[in-house]
Amino acid sequence: QVQLVESGGGLVQAGDSLRLSCAASGRTFGTAAMGWFRQAPGKEREFVASCSNSGSITDYAASVKGRLTITRDNAKNTIYLQMNDLKPEDTAVYYCAAAPRYLGARRRRDDYDYWGQGTQVTVSS
Repeated sequence: QVQLVESGGGLVQAGDSLRLSCAASGRTFGTAAMGWFRQAPGKEREFVASCSNSGSITDYAASVKGRLTITRDNAKNTIYLQMNDLKPEDTAVYYCAAAPRYLGARRRRDDYDYWGQGTQVTVSS
């Protein structure tokens, strides 16, 4: 069992930066691929970024590549999403997720077995 708790969301202006954190409990964290997804009002939850169990391999949605960076600290059982140059279209609830069945970065929602409760990010223009 893995429990995930996100933090770091908030209200910012376009061009600002935020760093989201996701603290995980459970012994499988170090062997699980991890990811970030987001869901805007009226839209489906979409893939944002993922990293392998070691953090050495990362994958990003085209819309965030170059602006958002996923990292992980296995000693702290925590993953991060550094968000730079935020845009109004980045406004959404951001969820972290764990995929303990996989070591490599994953894009598919169905590959993830555990989800956090989400943290709201609002970017004003």
